Amino acid sequence: MKILILIIALMTSISIYSQENESISKLIIGMEKSALERWNNGDPSGYLEIYAKDIVYFDPWTEARLDGLDKLTKLYEEMRGQVNVDKYDLINPKVQSVDNMAVLTFNLTSYSGETAYKWNCTEVYILDKDDQWKIIQTHWSFTKPDLDVERTD
Repeated sequence: MKILILIIALMTSISIYSQENESISKLIIGMEKSALERWNNGDPSGYLEIYAKDIVYFDPWTEARLDGLDKLTKLYEEMRGQVNVDKYDLINPKVQSVDNMAVLTFNLTSYSGETAYKWNCTEVYILDKDDQWKIIQTHWSFTKPDLDVERTD
């Protein structure tokens, strides 16, 4: 009888954990889509609103990591109104979460006219003291870039 009670308790815990992860996944993917919609129309504020103050950021155009919301705000404000994406595909988003931290990974194809841009993205979220999910780390890279580099194996 004790084993049966233990099994039921374990299965209930697993079910609750799975439901919590699904809820966190839907929330974080929704936050990303909302920020991305604004970004695609030249408005970086959607992202700036969900970045933590101590955000760290990489993308193919930054020579080094950017540390802090103030530096990222400066970069984004220089781009305000300049991004115009006609449509996009958020491909295979996946959220992995534990306690107060979650990692979102996805591929993105954005289209401007007939040109498609393919991206990889990894973002780390933290649940802050106000129970709000905030991005503390973002890394953007090109998907399979055409590198003109000779292999030396």
